[in-house]
Amino acid sequence: MSPGILTTAVTSSAAPQAGQSVFGSAVTSPPAEEETTTTLITTTTITTVHTPVQCNASLSGMEGIVESPDPLSSSSPFSPLECTYSITVYLGYGVEIQVKKVNLSKEESLTILELGGTAPELLANETLMSEGQVIRSSTNQVQIHYKSLKQANHGVFSFHYQAFLLSCSFPLSPEGGGVTVTDIHPGGQAHFHCDPGFEVRGHEVATCLNSTRPKWSTPEPQCVAVSCGGWIRNATVGRILSPTLPSASNHSTGSNLSCHWLLEAKEGHRLHLHFERVALDEDNDKLIVRSGNSSTAPLLFDSDLDDIPERGFVSEGMSLYVELTADSSSIPLLLALRYEAFDGEHCYEPYLPHGNFSSSDITFPLGTLVTFSCSPGFVMEQGSGVMECVDPNDPHWNESEPVCRALCGGELTDPVGTVLSPDWPQSYSKGQDCVWQIHVSEDKRIELDVQILNIRHNDILTLFDGHDLTSHVIGQYLGSRERFRAVSGGSEVTIQFQSDPDDSTFILSQGFLIHYREVEPNDTCPVLPQIEFGWSSSSHPSLVRGSVLTYQCQPGYDIVGSDIITCQWDLSWSNNPPTCVKIQQCPDPGEVVNGARSVHPESGFAVGTVVRFTCNQGYQLEGPNQISCHGRDTGMPKWSDRSPKCVCEYMLFFLGSTFTM
Repeated sequence: MSPGILTTAVTSSAAPQAGQSVFGSAVTSPPAEEETTTTLITTTTITTVHTPVQCNASLSGMEGIVESPDPLSSSSPFSPLECTYSITVYLGYGVEIQVKKVNLSKEESLTILELGGTAPELLANETLMSEGQVIRSSTNQVQIHYKSLKQANHGVFSFHYQAFLLSCSFPLSPEGGGVTVTDIHPGGQAHFHCDPGFEVRGHEVATCLNSTRPKWSTPEPQCVAVSCGGWIRNATVGRILSPTLPSASNHSTGSNLSCHWLLEAKEGHRLHLHFERVALDEDNDKLIVRSGNSSTAPLLFDSDLDDIPERGFVSEGMSLYVELTADSSSIPLLLALRYEAFDGEHCYEPYLPHGNFSSSDITFPLGTLVTFSCSPGFVMEQGSGVMECVDPNDPHWNESEPVCRALCGGELTDPVGTVLSPDWPQSYSKGQDCVWQIHVSEDKRIELDVQILNIRHNDILTLFDGHDLTSHVIGQYLGSRERFRAVSGGSEVTIQFQSDPDDSTFILSQGFLIHYREVEPNDTCPVLPQIEFGWSSSSHPSLVRGSVLTYQCQPGYDIVGSDIITCQWDLSWSNNPPTCVKIQQCPDPGEVVNGARSVHPESGFAVGTVVRFTCNQGYQLEGPNQISCHGRDTGMPKWSDRSPKCVCEYMLFFLGSTFTM
C-alpha cells in the first residue's frame, strides 16, 4: 500500500442552543441570530510500513494447543509475522510438546526455548523439528517463537502441549560399580556402590531434592582403584587399574604420578597380560611393561613407541613388571589390564571383552578348541571365531582373540536384542550417521527399553515407528534423559543416530544402550480406576494412543492434579489420575469499598469463619454487618449472606459554579 490522503468533512446544520456545551469547545449563539454552518477539513497522511503482525499469547493451562496464526484473521494478512507464545504450568511440572504439524519455508524460523533457568535454553528449532516429535522441558516455562519474512502464504505449524511431573534424571552407574534407585521423584534416593578393588570417591547416597526443579543433592560419585602399584604374589587372575591422582599412594608432589606393579605367578607358570582399556595423554603419560621382576628387565611394551597389542603379552618367566607414570595429565587416566597365569603345558585363558567363549577343556591343554561369541549389540570383528591351543614345545593359540565391537547401524531380526551407540562402551566419534532396522513377527509389536541415554546436545537419537526414516516419529532426543520405554504400533522400528561432524566443543560422551523385545499387540493404555467423589469421560472408548481422559469432581469437591491426561505414544498416561478433595472453605468475599473488614480467625475462610464489616466516616452500611461461612453436606461451603456496601450519607449536586449540600 502506498502513502495516501484521507480527507474528512464534518458539517453541522445547526449551532448549539444557548447554555449547551460542546466537548472540547463551547459555542454560544445569541437568540435570533442567523443559522450558521461550520465545516472542519481534516487532512491525514497515512504511510504504510510492513512491520510484523504481532500474534502473541500467554497460556497457563495444563494442556492446550498452539497453532500458527490465520493470516486472513489478522489486521494485515499480507505482512511479515512475528509471534511469541508463552506457556507456563504449575511449579514442579515441565512442559511436553508434541509436534502435530510443521511446514515452513526457508524464510521462516520457529524456535522452542526453555525459560526459568539462568538463561534461555534452545530445545528445538525448525531444522530439528518433524511431525510426531516430542519435546520436553526441565522447567515449568516454555516459549515458542515464530517469525516469517514473507509477505503472504505463511507456513503452518501445530503443537499439542501438556504438563508432566518433573523428576531427577536417572543417575548413571559409576564405572567399576553400580547404583540402586528407590525413586527419581523428590524424596527418592540413589545408593552407589563399587566393585571389589574400587572405593567410592564422593557421596554414597544422593537424594532427589526441590520439587520445582528436581536435582540430586550431590554429584554422582566415582569408583576409583584402591591402590597405586604393589606386589601381587601367586598371581592367578585379576586386573591392574589406574588410580585417580588424588587417591594415589605413591606419587610425588603436585599431580605427578608414578606407580609400579610386580606380578609374580607360581613357580613353573607364566603370565598373560591383556589390554582391556587404555587411554593415556600421549604427551604426559607413559605405560611400560617388562618381562621380569625389576625396572631393568627386558622391555615388552612402551606406550611411547608401540601400538596397543590386540593379543596382549606373554611373560618369558613367572614375572611381569608394569610401570605407569603421569605428569600433570590434562585428561583422566584410563587403564585396565587383565592378567591370568598358566603353566607351561597349557595355553592361557582367553578373554573377550563384550563377549563370551566356550571351551572343550577349561584348563586349556594342547588341542583345546575355543569358540567365541559376542554379547547382544556387538558384532565380531578381527580374528577368528574359533582358535586352538597348538605346539607342544611352546603351547600357544593359533589365532588371536577376535574383537566385539558396537557397530554403526545394522538389521536386527531376533525377537530380543540390543542396540548400542557406536564403539560402546567407549565414546562415539563425530560425524556418525547410523541407522538400525528392527523386524519382528508380523503380528507382534516391539518394546524399546532405553536404559541409558547420554549424548551431546548437538547429537540426535530418533525412534521411528516403521521400516524407514519416513515413518511416524515416536520420539527425538538430545542430551541426557532418564530410563524410559516405548512401544511400536507395528512389527518394525527404525533407529537413527546422528552426531554433529562440526561440533567445535566436542567432548567425550557415554552414548546410549537400548534393549528391545518382541511383545504381544496392545495398542491401548491401561484402564484406570474411577476416582472417589468424581468421574471421568474418555474421548475414545478403547483408550488408544491420543485418547484423552477428562476428570470432574462432584459439587463441593475440588480437583487436585491434572484434570486432563492423555494416552501417549508409548502407551503410558501423561499423568496420574487426579483426586477430588472436599472443599472446606468459602471463597474470598472481597473487600468493602470505603470501609474495612476483619476476619476471625485470620487464616483463610474455612467453615466457621466470621467476617465483620465497618464503613469509613461519612458512609453507612447497607446490608449485614457480618457474614459467616457455613458448610454443606452437598456442594461447597457458602456465606450466610451477601457482602454489604458502604454508601455515602450525603448527595453532592453540582450546577454551574454553585453546589448545594
